[in-house]
Amino acid sequence: MSTIQLADRVQRIKPSPTLAVTGRAQQLKAAGKDVIGLAAGEPDFDTPDHVKAAAIAAIQSGFTKYTAVDGIPELKQAVVDKFARDNSLEFSPPQILVSAGAKHSIFNLAQALLEPGDEVIIPAPYWVSYPDIIMLAGATPRIVETDMEQGFKMQPAQLEAAINAQTRLLILNSPSNPTGSVYSRMELAALGEVLRGHPQVLIASDDIYEHILWGDEPFTNIANACPDLQSRILIVNGVSKAYAMTGWRIGYAAGPVEAIAAMKKIQSQSTSNPTSIAQVAAAAALSGDQACVQTMVAAFHERHERILQGLNRLAGVRCIPAQGAFYAFADFSGAIERTPGVDNDVEMAEYLLDRCEVAVVPGSAFGCAGHERLSFATSMELLDAALDRLEKVLGRSAEE
Repeated sequence: MSTIQLADRVQRIKPSPTLAVTGRAQQLKAAGKDVIGLAAGEPDFDTPDHVKAAAIAAIQSGFTKYTAVDGIPELKQAVVDKFARDNSLEFSPPQILVSAGAKHSIFNLAQALLEPGDEVIIPAPYWVSYPDIIMLAGATPRIVETDMEQGFKMQPAQLEAAINAQTRLLILNSPSNPTGSVYSRMELAALGEVLRGHPQVLIASDDIYEHILWGDEPFTNIANACPDLQSRILIVNGVSKAYAMTGWRIGYAAGPVEAIAAMKKIQSQSTSNPTSIAQVAAAAALSGDQACVQTMVAAFHERHERILQGLNRLAGVRCIPAQGAFYAFADFSGAIERTPGVDNDVEMAEYLLDRCEVAVVPGSAFGCAGHERLSFATSMELLDAALDRLEKVLGRSAEE
């Protein structure tokens, strides 16, 4: 019996913890367990009807062949128009690359820009895939830890301290997965002031939760706050979250022509074009009536208020308000200390799944031990049921 020798790059990365928890929850459901899943970052809303209609029309008209690697002209123009309309940013079609999801855009970016020895600054808590995508490119993640007291946002002094001669890229994600924290224009300007002193550092702005926002300030990314840095900024976005189109797998990147061209070359030798039908649907989403987005955002905000109150009612649990996305990132360290046989956030997540059939994702998957991420991209009925179950297992705070 032969033994297959796997590449070192595979040994350095791990499967997505979010998908692992979701998979286990689905297995328990299939076995008849009444599991409430608060793990996956996926809106529970259906894709808007006008978007589905555009896809159906594309199928019926035979639009089922290869397209240009970087996306159909109609979608690239819709992306250009979206940046002008929503962000007051000017791009041309050669500065746009459409990919099979925002994750794919980030993967292309890492493969095109990074080499062994390069370092990438990632503020923690971070989206689970950033470090692994960086390591697959042979580069090294440099994690900058933040905490609840600073709103889970990196401070300029932390950024300055993390930059060295090997630093090639900074990844910013606002609104954040997993915390829902949002950088203000002033905070981004302060980070930009640091970056001006280090011209070798590129910036990736992951804006996938741009529209899922309820703070006092309109959405701002670092290109808005620091327009003089735009030649060093690559913006990643997509239709998955705002339009409930996770399964359609359409993301896009915008940035300097030479970087986008290099990313297109990577894509041409991996996936080629994104799905033709999904591209037509994405163009309809970006160009059509945006009222559907506001309807979903209003529901997410209402759910946020409910889960925030419910979590802070639990013994040993603390959570601060989010300003966007659809996650609560709660400190469970007190609950961990109070629970016999539970010593960390991974064991707490397993304990909650076993004892009250609620699936959450351990904070250590996001680089922040002692926390749990709970997605509120589900119905209010299920959220209330999950909070009731958690309270029965963990108890109510003495302050209540």
